[in-house]
Amino acid sequence: MRCIDKKRRLLSIILIIAILSAGCISKKEKIVTEYETTNYDRYLYEGELFANQLCVSNENVSLNDFEAASSLHAAALFGVDQKKVFLSEHMHDRLFPASTTKILTLYLALKYGTLSDEVTVSKNAVSVPSDSSVAGLREGEQLTLEDLLYGLMLPSGNDSAVAIAEHISGSVDAFVQLMNQEANALGATNSHFVNPHGYHDKDHYTTAYDLYLIFNQGIQNEKFVDIISSPSYTTDIKEPDGSVRSVTWRQSNLFVNGTRTAPENVTVVGGKTGTTDEAGACLVLYEQDSQSRPYISVVMGAESKNALYTTMDSLLSTIPGLSQ
Repeated sequence: MRCIDKKRRLLSIILIIAILSAGCISKKEKIVTEYETTNYDRYLYEGELFANQLCVSNENVSLNDFEAASSLHAAALFGVDQKKVFLSEHMHDRLFPASTTKILTLYLALKYGTLSDEVTVSKNAVSVPSDSSVAGLREGEQLTLEDLLYGLMLPSGNDSAVAIAEHISGSVDAFVQLMNQEANALGATNSHFVNPHGYHDKDHYTTAYDLYLIFNQGIQNEKFVDIISSPSYTTDIKEPDGSVRSVTWRQSNLFVNGTRTAPENVTVVGGKTGTTDEAGACLVLYEQDSQSRPYISVVMGAESKNALYTTMDSLLSTIPGLSQ
């Protein structure tokens, strides 16, 4: 009898616990459901807001009077203020970016670094592949982060890129991780970076549209614009023995260094070049029309420098007609 009472009591306790547990689960499910519903709506709103602030197109968009080189991989033209894609030719195709990668490196250095920081050039920084474009840095030299940024963007120095990466994140690997995180946060989800300079790697790729997203964020920073629009830059670099040498870096972008003139009623503010055998010749530009309205143009994969600039000329020539 007592054993039966104990069993009944035990069964009662188990039943009560089960009922209470069911109540807890239901309450938890309700909380989770409410959270998911609330945040789903919020994420939808944020996604719409993100899209409303940018140029968006999932399809190819043609542009009258634009003539592209036959070998071209991709081309695009964006009206920054109009938030409109005026041209889209394969702008979502994954392509090798070459040194246009440095747009992201510059953006991150300005976001996380201090321009006046003194940086010592490491052996790793000067050990880039022999066919790299370089700023001519030497192991043990000291210069500021600001100096390195000009060495990154004007002569397109891969050595500067490595020195910047090591200074910002402690190592190139850590900086590359930051590159991918930040690119993804900007919406550049079709990109993957494995180095800070764009030297060819089959796993290092982006799209014309992703370059627009990154570049568009970069030009919101006044210093970013100052650097990409500079025809040349001169600085003093401290040698390991304490002596000082003066260097002058000149812009590789023909529109900025004065070698090439932009079409009438278009002003090229600045940009970034990039060339490898695999990527072809690439160019990202920030320009303005006669009313100072901003545009971003991207050309990727031209077979030669001449084809690149001829194509970009054709693209820029369409801008005055877009503002009418």
